[in-house]
Amino acid sequence: MRSVARWLLAALLVVAGLSHLSWARRGYRIVVPDWVVDHAPIDKDGVVVASGAVEILLGAALVGLPHERRRIGSMIAAFFVAVFSGNVHQWRTGQPAPLMRTDRARFIRLLLQPVLVAWALWSTAPDRAAH
Repeated sequence: MRSVARWLLAALLVVAGLSHLSWARRGYRIVVPDWVVDHAPIDKDGVVVASGAVEILLGAALVGLPHERRRIGSMIAAFFVAVFSGNVHQWRTGQPAPLMRTDRARFIRLLLQPVLVAWALWSTAPDRAAH
């Protein structure tokens, strides 16, 4: 079960990352809070591209480096925590972005973030049968 969950998580990360780099790139700029670019030497498009690249790398690492899966799972969970401020920003501002056109969708997205963190940690935990 954990193996299937890991593969699904890896696929989700790669597809999300690709969307950041291509078809949804413009829409994701809305999610980046102003304070991020006010305090970093990068613009909103750079944040979107960087986060997309990180998602692709994490997804690829999850399947390509099986001996490091626990460490990679922790990195994925940390990434999901790090981008949470963008989800809060989008919910508070009510700005539409890809797949987040309504206040309800934006609110549900907030509730989904802890699920993603738990998914990353659970799916990369060592199998008990292996010990």
